[in-house]
Amino acid sequence: MWNRTLELPLLRLAKQYPIVTLTGPRQSGKTTLCRKAFPSYEYVSLENLDLRVAAVADPRGLLARHRRGVILDEIQHVPELASYLQQIVDDDDRPGQYILTGSQQFRVSETISQSLAGRTALLKLMPFSIEEMAEAELLGNLDDLIFTGSYPRIYDKRLDPSEALSFYLETYVERDLRTLLQVRNLRTFETFLKLCATFIGQVLNLNKIASACGIDQKTASAWLSVLEASFLVFLLPPHHNNLKKRVVKSPKLYFVDTGLACFLLGMKTAQHLTTHPLRGALFECLVVGDLLKQQHHAVQRPSLYFFKAHSGREVDVLIEHGTELTAVEIKSSQTIHDSFFDSLRSYSREAQNVARSYLVYAGKQRRQQHGVDVLPWHQLSEVFAIEEKG
Repeated sequence: MWNRTLELPLLRLAKQYPIVTLTGPRQSGKTTLCRKAFPSYEYVSLENLDLRVAAVADPRGLLARHRRGVILDEIQHVPELASYLQQIVDDDDRPGQYILTGSQQFRVSETISQSLAGRTALLKLMPFSIEEMAEAELLGNLDDLIFTGSYPRIYDKRLDPSEALSFYLETYVERDLRTLLQVRNLRTFETFLKLCATFIGQVLNLNKIASACGIDQKTASAWLSVLEASFLVFLLPPHHNNLKKRVVKSPKLYFVDTGLACFLLGMKTAQHLTTHPLRGALFECLVVGDLLKQQHHAVQRPSLYFFKAHSGREVDVLIEHGTELTAVEIKSSQTIHDSFFDSLRSYSREAQNVARSYLVYAGKQRRQQHGVDVLPWHQLSEVFAIEEKG
């Protein structure tokens, strides 16, 4: 059973709050983590139809049978349980009584905000980070990682990634999509999803995506919100600074899992990445996604942004820490060229609050060049490690 970075914060917060709620994508390892971290707790899966019916019919009875030290898995299926949990912990607020999990961010967040605000810690477990995979000796070559993605089950069961991701997507459409959103034509939604994959790493243009799908922008916006709530995609916001120039104000679109993006793009093997026109965008998606995972697994609010001026000058990632910024440029090449540092140096001169700059690339050697830390992709965790030391 592999170690997850989030386990220590999970255990720590269970000693401070009566309820801990763990959300994240389906198959990101939430159940496995909770059962590993709390081996003595009772386990109640609300995916089980009989238990779900019992919970809806008699929530007090269910909670009375499982009084304390309980993992309630997939709480979004019976959101009314939250009101009864509120009553229990208001009377007895001893820490670590209940561990809740959920795979639908919107519905879980709605449940928490209505009934459990202030009574629960909130954590997000994402698929494997690069550091976690390296520790578990699962890290192969770069193209294999991008193509396979980072869902733990694929590695645990040694599944064919194309098959596994096909089933994953089918399950998502059938189970989550139908409950989160009324979609009349599932094929149109799947087309929308595939089009989103073609825009990976680009500034979001919903009008263009909607037009290509034959839907209006309002529908496209609602569908994108569902993809975010299901942890399939995330939006990287632009950084608004005091540089007195016009900057792009729309977010960039990324997928949480590069393997799913590769599947949606029609790739059949990792070798297809070698010449694929979106290889650079997928590498960028891997890096930005991993930075996001690291922040979630450290129980930090995401502080990742990008900068892009209308002139075309941009910095791939800006990380806010206090009043200072860390700037990150991402290049999928294994060879470093002087031109790779142009945007970092230009932005650092104008912004004047850039504490550190990194160039993350597809090579293997770490070094410093032009005052920039050059990091190979598999050492990406050093970005935050150095921040902590600093």
